[in-house]
Amino acid sequence: MTKQMTEAQTEERPQPPIPERKAREKSVVRQYAEAFIIAIVLALVIRTFVVQAFKIPSGSMLHTLQIGDHLLVNKFLYWFTDPQRGDVIVFKFPQDEGRDFIKRVIALPGDKVEVRGKQVYVNDKPVQEPYAVHQDPSMQENPHSPRDNFGPVKVPTGQLFMMGDNRDYSMDSRFWGFLDIKKIRGKAFILYWSWDRERFRPRWARIGMVIR
Repeated sequence: MTKQMTEAQTEERPQPPIPERKAREKSVVRQYAEAFIIAIVLALVIRTFVVQAFKIPSGSMLHTLQIGDHLLVNKFLYWFTDPQRGDVIVFKFPQDEGRDFIKRVIALPGDKVEVRGKQVYVNDKPVQEPYAVHQDPSMQENPHSPRDNFGPVKVPTGQLFMMGDNRDYSMDSRFWGFLDIKKIRGKAFILYWSWDRERFRPRWARIGMVIR
């Protein structure tokens, strides 16, 4: 008897009114929409002010950076500190700000910089550069080219002198001049992916490498 009454009560229990159910559905949809919007806003904020991903399309930074390397750039570091010699940074290309370049800081504001016979001098002292390579041994020194002989020049206030690590194949400050510090996007700090397009496979050993 009790079981029958319970079943009857269950069957006769009124269902929520249609408007109430629609309100609940709208509430769920709204929650998802708000979460999606917040996620987009956070992604935009992070990309604009914190970290941004970049891909290496050329060999101007060999062997430090390989074609197909994907890296993260710290965009807020230089809010608190100035660039230092040796930093690898991404910046707006001065001759076309729609393009991003990545090079190494060689000389700071006030420094005297010179290249003599491919050797870099800063403030009249030769710079020890274990990262620098002259990739093509058949490429002879050209005394009339800024590639091999440049300066001396003094870096102006608010400017940097930039060079690629692949010295024989880098379009850098030797050719287009100084970099305005305001054009810096950020400091490259880690590789999160690397793809070898010639062998069509990932470079597993490079993933997670800190950029120096």
